[in-house]
Order: sequence, then C-alpha cells, then structure tokens
Amino acid sequence: MSELRISIIIPAYNEERYIARCLDSVAAQVYEPYEVIVVDNGSTDKTAAIARQYPFVNVVSEPRRGRAFAQTTGFDTATGDIVARIDVDAIMPTDWTARIADYFARPDAAQTAWTSGALFYNVRLPHLVSYAYNGMAFWVNRLLTGHPTLWGSSMALTRPAWLAIRNQVCCLRDLHEDLDVSIHLSRKGYRIVYDRHTKMNVELRPAYAGQRAALAYMQLWPRALRTHDIRTWPLCWLFIVPIFVGMPYYNISEFLARLFGRKPVKQ
Repeated sequence: MSELRISIIIPAYNEERYIARCLDSVAAQVYEPYEVIVVDNGSTDKTAAIARQYPFVNVVSEPRRGRAFAQTTGFDTATGDIVARIDVDAIMPTDWTARIADYFARPDAAQTAWTSGALFYNVRLPHLVSYAYNGMAFWVNRLLTGHPTLWGSSMALTRPAWLAIRNQVCCLRDLHEDLDVSIHLSRKGYRIVYDRHTKMNVELRPAYAGQRAALAYMQLWPRALRTHDIRTWPLCWLFIVPIFVGMPYYNISEFLARLFGRKPVKQ
C-alpha cells in the first residue's frame, strides 16, 4: 500500500438528511484519508453543524451556489497528493480510498485521472438501473467526446492535474462540472480511467425530482458539450428524449415498479 495523501472533497447544500451517513462511511475507510473537506454551499439547514461534529472534517464555505463553485473551492483547499470527490448522498465502500491509493501508486498513473461507477440504492431493480446509467455516463459519453469522463460522485485526480486545468475549468451552474473537468483534463493530455469493478452507493436523485427538474438536469449534458464546442452535442437528445418519454410518472423507480407490478421504493 502506498502512502499517498488523499483529500476527499464533499460539496454539500442543505444535506442534513445525508451528511452523517456519508461521513460515517468516510470514517469506516480502511485506508485513512489525509483530510476530508466538506464545502458548505450556502446551506440554510444543519448540514455544516453536523459536519463539524466529526473531528476529521474541515468545513469550508462557498456562498456562490452551484456544485461547480463548491467543487473548485474544495479542490483549491485540498493539500493532499490526490484530490478525490464524492457527493453527499454517497455511502462509500470501505476500500474506496484504498483502491484509489493502489491505483495512483502505479508508475503509469501520474498522467491519468480515476473514476468509478454507480450503484443506486433508492430504486427498484438497482443493478439494472445502475447498469443503464453507467452505460450512458461512461460509454456513451466516450463516444460523444472521444474519451472517458469522470463521474462526480466517485472521482480522483492528482493535485498537479488539478493545477494544470485550474484556470480553464468553467464555473457555471448550467452544465455538469465533472464533465467539464473531464474535457479539460483530456485536452491537457491526461487519460481518464474508468474502474468498472468499483461502485459507489448513491441515490438516483432525478428519479424523484419531478418532470421539470428531471428535464432541467438532463439538459446539463448537451449544454456541457456545446459549451466546449463538441459538435456531437445534439446526439445527447437521442438518449434524453426516450428516457423522458419513457417516464410517464416522471419517476424512474415508480415507472419500473408499475411495469413489474411492484410498489415504488420510498426513502
């Protein structure tokens, strides 16, 4: 096992329902992270207060609303060798940091970034839904952009890699900040590696977001590609439209539950 120092960044806005469970999973890591930074993105609930109850957590404030701002502030604050990011609804496998440390200990990992897939815990048929999501998030994006992409709930890069793109990243609310980082890393010559054997347990939040919120979220995808002059951006709609039309109840879990004659899962 390497002795790489891993900084974990957790953007958070009004997440008092999830923050303790997330931080408990951080505390259970077999490879202890060097630092844990919760970026309070202007919360009006008890998110920051709960996070401060954990002695290993450093809570920093970013009043500009948006995950891109929170992510950038967290990455800038981090002092570890590896900057890793998760979302606050994540329940981490106990070996998540160990896998990252092992990966970046390899001599060929310096010019790369690492990411893993999702396993959703708030939907029926989680393995099926997660398989479909991972296919779109990683393989479809690879076809559209020409390279694999990072996923914000489970990603890691070296601190030099972050510094190499720090002044190019787009701090915008209307595009996916993880996709933005991916594109800039690729353009700087970094290779993104998708670890399909590691899965992060998270919620599929658009599943319960409602029609308008789900559509607004899905539009961040083509907008991110268009912002970076990737000409394949219209092809995103070939996937967005069937998903949207196929959600007559605007709820993936409920749609699948009704399809298979089961009651929807509620959290």
